[in-house]
Amino acid sequence: MTSTATTTEIPGYRAGTWKIDTAHSEVSFSIRHLMISKVKGKFERFDATFVTAENPLESTVTASAEVASITTNEPNRDAHLRTGDFFAAETYPTIDFVSTGVRVEKGEYKVDGELTLRGVTKPVTFDFDFGGFGGDPYGNYKGGATAKTVINREDFGLTYNAALETGGVLLGEQVTITLELQAALEQ
Repeated sequence: MTSTATTTEIPGYRAGTWKIDTAHSEVSFSIRHLMISKVKGKFERFDATFVTAENPLESTVTASAEVASITTNEPNRDAHLRTGDFFAAETYPTIDFVSTGVRVEKGEYKVDGELTLRGVTKPVTFDFDFGGFGGDPYGNYKGGATAKTVINREDFGLTYNAALETGGVLLGEQVTITLELQAALEQ
């Protein structure tokens, strides 16, 4: 059930524009591999801006990750992921997210938006868990959160796969995207 409240209270919350602190944030993903385990990766270059409204449910976020910065700690696999078999990094250099709404469902925050991956835009919902707010030693006011969603990679045109001799396929369809976020309120 979605909250019918028109506002919500969050301890330490401040309205304003927040920039992602890339040194203290991570954009990562995981996917089933060989049907038996998960491979994890991340994007090393990304950006995000959060505009928090007086009413948190009216806040917005825009974010992007540079596809060429993908790393799974295996250079040959990373190079393959940048090709047309997967992300086609030269044609589609970024993965982009633009929020369309914030809501509370069963006491949990949800951030709805449009994810564009490989030129395909689809609606997604991130589960959003506030870590809290506070000052750092340099006088910055920071906010932290974790956001997570699961997408079907084939919905975005990432259809590469291979059949295994033992049955099954090389890669799963579901990709879990996890964002560990820390942002600073602009002065």
